[in-house]
Amino acid sequence: MTKVAVLGAGSWGTALSIVLADNGHDVRLWTHRYEQAEAINQTHKNEQYLDADIPEQIKAFHTLDKAVEDVSAIIIVVPTKAIREVCSELAKTVKKPATIVHATKGIEPESLKRVSQMIGEEMADYNYEDVVVLSGPSHAEEVGKRQPTTVTVSSINSKNAAFAQDLFINESFRVYTSNDMVGIELGGALKNIIALGAGISDGLGYGDNAKAALITRGLAEIARLGASLGASPLTFLGLPGVGDLIVTCTSHHSRNWRAGNLLGKGQKIDEVLEQMGMVVEGVRTTKAAYQFATAQQIEMPITEGLYDILFNDKKPKDVVEQLMNRNKRDEMDDITSFLRANFAE
Repeated sequence: MTKVAVLGAGSWGTALSIVLADNGHDVRLWTHRYEQAEAINQTHKNEQYLDADIPEQIKAFHTLDKAVEDVSAIIIVVPTKAIREVCSELAKTVKKPATIVHATKGIEPESLKRVSQMIGEEMADYNYEDVVVLSGPSHAEEVGKRQPTTVTVSSINSKNAAFAQDLFINESFRVYTSNDMVGIELGGALKNIIALGAGISDGLGYGDNAKAALITRGLAEIARLGASLGASPLTFLGLPGVGDLIVTCTSHHSRNWRAGNLLGKGQKIDEVLEQMGMVVEGVRTTKAAYQFATAQQIEMPITEGLYDILFNDKKPKDVVEQLMNRNKRDEMDDITSFLRANFAE
């Protein structure tokens, strides 16, 4: 049994807490809201975020110092915009070494930092190389019901990755390892952009042809940007790439798809976010990826189109027309360029 703190009592944090509890660990689930912690402890439910019974061995806390007291692992599942604040407080609070695992999918606009980099900057006593990322196609609603799910964990520190794999793996939650931390984080973050686009496509009334094209060409954009930042393009053919794209772009469980669907039906982004009531990571990530693409001089037309919809008030149908009327090109250009750059003698 391992004593574990899960920071973030939204749907994903709650679902991961259930996985850990099923594995026999002593789980502390932290929320910054006293009322939510009390409700979880009294009713063993977290109804606002997840329709699932919460095992009694999961104890909820609203004070950070109590939640992380004497733990061996800290699982960070707060929204990207809260990472720095929470980790800054965590750095002042943790009294003994603990393995840091994060399951947050996003990129910080302006700084263009991945979550593991943000954690490393805010927690001076923890090296970036020791942080573990957990990502993959994993709707919290299904994980909470113990439906078969597969994810990937990655860290530059292979021992920490193996520790995280052992911490989470069970008969319904299969965990793979990877040494491509950059690719795993970028795949998990950037797929939310394409999921927004898939929702918009469905909201506009387009069919399966349009969505298949969006997912496929979206994957090309993700791999193009990822490779420019040092990730292996092959990573994006795995769970945090193709796998996460499929589940996030095709399921009504996906909050990014739902947000995009409302945009496609004519609502404005402020109305959509208010109606959602939960963080839609794809919005911030679209801004960050647009800035990334500009800085790296990477062509990302789908991302640029979504940026125009979200931040320049461009109509979705106009963006679709713009994408369909781009200059002709060969579909294999990206693959050919990669092979030449990496395998030419």
